[in-house]
Amino acid sequence: MASECPTEIICPGKSSWPELVGTCGEVAAKTIEEENSVYAVIVPQSQPVLPANFNCGRVFVFINEKGIVTRVPRVG
Repeated sequence: MASECPTEIICPGKSSWPELVGTCGEVAAKTIEEENSVYAVIVPQSQPVLPANFNCGRVFVFINEKGIVTRVPRVG
């Protein structure tokens, strides 16, 4: 019997922001929120243990010690 689980989760709207890598984390978070106010944008101050569940309403913005975005922010 075939699995009923989706192989890929598709969230509406933009799902990543590669153009924000190298920018200020606060500016990146504001940009994402302005583009889609539905997202909860999370800017952890350290390298957190990420939740195992996927959430279409959540975007993590990872920053370094200087507050600069180091990874492409993505929905999840």
